[in-house]
Amino acid sequence: MIAASAPKVLNIGCGRLRMPDAINLDVTDRTNPDVVHDLNCRPWPFDDNRFEVVHARDIIEHLHDTVAVMEEIHRVCHPGAIVHLTVPHFSAAGAFTDPTHVRFFSLFTFDYFTERHPNNFYTSCRFRPQVIQLIFHPRLLNKVVWRLANRFPRAYEERWAWIFPAWFINAQLEVVKQ
Repeated sequence: MIAASAPKVLNIGCGRLRMPDAINLDVTDRTNPDVVHDLNCRPWPFDDNRFEVVHARDIIEHLHDTVAVMEEIHRVCHPGAIVHLTVPHFSAAGAFTDPTHVRFFSLFTFDYFTERHPNNFYTSCRFRPQVIQLIFHPRLLNKVVWRLANRFPRAYEERWAWIFPAWFINAQLEVVKQ
């Protein structure tokens, strides 16, 4: 276990994007993390209610059980903690080309972890969405598509996603605990 006096920020799956004021975790010691741990193995080596902020950039799509990962993030965060997630959108070419990706994500995937989703019975952990948006490659046409897709997300995913593929999903979630 990490000492309680350590930083209150966790950067999971840090790779080469280490954060100086965070505990950086990765599956391999080749990236020089503070903690080496396979996130598919639970529980993670942290106490309950330990972190105020968690960064999970381009990692959740590599893990086998999204619900279990969200439960572990929820467990290690204290109430009100902020979780920053980046995952490839299902329409992104990179979502399919990386042979280590095991999951695909929609703008609505994280709704299953909120009070508002009718099928939120997979887990009791809850998050409150602060920001969930599509990000597109920075091209002129994509600026227009970005505005429309984020204004009308259901229509975008049902009708336009394969015509104007998104790059990734940026999500910021607040941890809700009783």
